[in-house]
Order: sequence, then structure tokens, then C-alpha cells
Amino acid sequence: MTSTAVSVPMPTVPRRRRSPQEVAAAAPVNGPRRVLLAAPRGYCAGVDRAVIAVEKALEAYGPPVYVRKQIVHNLHVVQTLEEKGAIFVDETDEVPEGSLLIFSAHGVSPAVVQSAADRQLRTIDATCPLVTKVHKEAVRFARDDFDILLIGHAGHEEVEGTYGEAPEHTQIVNGPEDVDKVTVRDPDKVIWLSQTTLSVDEAMHTVELLRKRFPTLQDPPSDDICYATSNRQTAIKKIAPEADLVLVVGSANSSNSVRLVEVALEYGAKASYRIDFANEVDESWFEGVSTVGVTSGASVPETLVQEVLNLLAQYGYGDVEEVVTAQEDIMFSLPKEIRATLKAMGDTSRGLGGRRAGA
Repeated sequence: MTSTAVSVPMPTVPRRRRSPQEVAAAAPVNGPRRVLLAAPRGYCAGVDRAVIAVEKALEAYGPPVYVRKQIVHNLHVVQTLEEKGAIFVDETDEVPEGSLLIFSAHGVSPAVVQSAADRQLRTIDATCPLVTKVHKEAVRFARDDFDILLIGHAGHEEVEGTYGEAPEHTQIVNGPEDVDKVTVRDPDKVIWLSQTTLSVDEAMHTVELLRKRFPTLQDPPSDDICYATSNRQTAIKKIAPEADLVLVVGSANSSNSVRLVEVALEYGAKASYRIDFANEVDESWFEGVSTVGVTSGASVPETLVQEVLNLLAQYGYGDVEEVVTAQEDIMFSLPKEIRATLKAMGDTSRGLGGRRAGA
């Protein structure tokens, strides 16, 4: 008789977190410890609108409610909605015919909309209105026979959706490194558009390089990079020069969160890390650190930031100063399909989505 070896995985042993005293002994801190907390941070109006749309759909129709891609790029938000009955899929053909499907905040191409219609899916469009604006710009300039240079990250859902509005007129420009590869039919009929969550500085640098090649390059009618992305980058720019360490709360697939780490380092932070949760913080990062900057991406609920602040307080960083560089009071109406359902149910609250402190 032969025997077969069975591999039994070893149980995960929680890492012992070093005490504040051990961290201080490893590298003493010169001066008082403090936290510079960026404001604005966290949820923007478009994210909150999309998350509320899923929550309201679950309340009104009951689970399951299908969502194409992640409703917003945040692990905690997605997991929380999954627990309530949301099912996230990559494509429409994964959704049973006749079911309810929500399009994410990042938007979709006309081909995806048509695919959902072909499967007789009921749909709710939770695309951020600022992304919808870029879509409409693409349609308009394609109709006027412009070449559209779409500055953004190839493969990102938002870029795929915008590109899909006018693929025959659009070229994706990932960044400065792509500028020399661009070819156009008529240098006098070229316009640039952009992904809404880019680094403002890098996007403008790319535009400058494009304009050197195409001097009559036209700008979009209004800024494509959204107010929330711009505001969060402005706040961290002010904090970074004073920070020994910057912690950015946000998920790895959140473009605007990743950009915040890059901006922090570019503007003088000695170190910067992106984390999803407070338990991902490595206490060795505190060695010799006097000032910690904290911010969060536009799809991050405030509760995750507060958990990081609680951890920081345990290590002596209890003095928190909020650095305010802008005030945000923008709110977007919920998708029309949700508003119609709420009205039919007798809910006259008009259902607005905006940034909710502590959400």
C-alpha cells in the first residue's frame, strides 16, 4: 500500500507589534510627536453617491444586487456591501438575465450599456457626474472630428469607459513617456482630455509636452481632474514638507490614493506608505519620526482614518492638527432610477449623495 503525503498549512501566527517603548528605544524621537491631518480627505460626492445607490438598491429591491466592477476602489467598502448582499462581477454576461445591475462610479462604455440591454438587465447608472462630463466631451469632440488625446492609465475602468465613447478618434496617453508616440491626422484639430483621478502635476506636465508637439492643442472646456483629487493633492502638498512620515489610507487599485503617496514624496515627505487598514501599519515606520501626516483617498470612509489615528495615539502621536486647505460642500443627486424608486415608495427625501463625516 502506498501512502500519499498531505500538506497541512501552518496556522498564521499574528505578528507581535513592538511596544511604543521598544520603538522609541530603537530610534529616539527629537521633539514632540504630532499628527498633521489633511483636510479635505476621504469620501467625495461621487463616491458617496455611488455607495448610497447600492445601499438604497439593496433596501428597495432586496439582495442580490449585481455591480459591474468594484462600485468604488476601496476594499473595505466592497467587503461591507458584499456582506449586505451585493455581488460584484467583471462583465455583464456573469449576471442572470433580467437581474438588476449597477454600473460603478468609474463609468462604462456604450458597448457595456448595450450588452446589459441585450441581456435584458435592469440597470442603475452610478457613474460619477464628473466622469460623465468627460464622456460627453469625448462624444462632442469626436462628432466634430477632433483627435482626442486621453491622458490616463490604460486598463483603468474610467479610461476604458471614456475611450469606448469614441475609440476611432481617441488615443490613450499614459504619461510623458507616451508623448513621442502620438500621431494625429490634423495638428490643428487636437484636444486633450484626462482621467479624473490623475496627479495634477504629472497631467499638466504631459499636456506641456503634448503642446510642444502640437502648439494648437485645445484644452477641455473645464478641468477634467476632479475637484476632490485636486483638493486632496493640494492638502498633502502643504503637509509633506513638514512630515517625517505620511500615511495614505486607500486601496492599491485606487488611482487617486496611489497618487497621494507619490505627491507626498515629491513634495518633501521623508517616507510615505499606502495602507488599507490600521493593522497594516508597521511600527518600525515610527522610528525617529516626530511628525506624521495622514490623509485618505477619495473612496475611503472616515472610520478607517480614525482607526489609524487611534493607533498613532497609542504610539504617542495624540496631538492632532487638522490642516485645512479647502472646504467641500458638493452633493450630487442619486441616480434617476433610484430617485424614481424612492418616490414610488413614498420617500420624498430627494436622496442626495455627498461626503459624510464618519461614514
